[in-house]
Amino acid sequence: MRRLLGALMLSGALMAPIAMQAAEQRYYDRDQRDYHVWNDNENRAYRHWLTEEQHHKWREYNRASRSEQRAYWRWRHEHPDWH
Repeated sequence: MRRLLGALMLSGALMAPIAMQAAEQRYYDRDQRDYHVWNDNENRAYRHWLTEEQHHKWREYNRASRSEQRAYWRWRHEHPDWH
């Protein structure tokens, strides 16, 4: 029983970084030619940009048009410290 429990704990510890990496989305910014990881901070910045700067209702980044996505990344590069 201890071996099984130890094996389960070890496999869980080894799989955690893989699961964390799979949960993060990376997006390519064509204008700046760089990648951005979509995490909680990026989500907050996007919500701020969408509602305060653009005065749009909330919609997922994936559902925004390419021009809106490009506008967001331009704004994001101009406001790198925004949290």
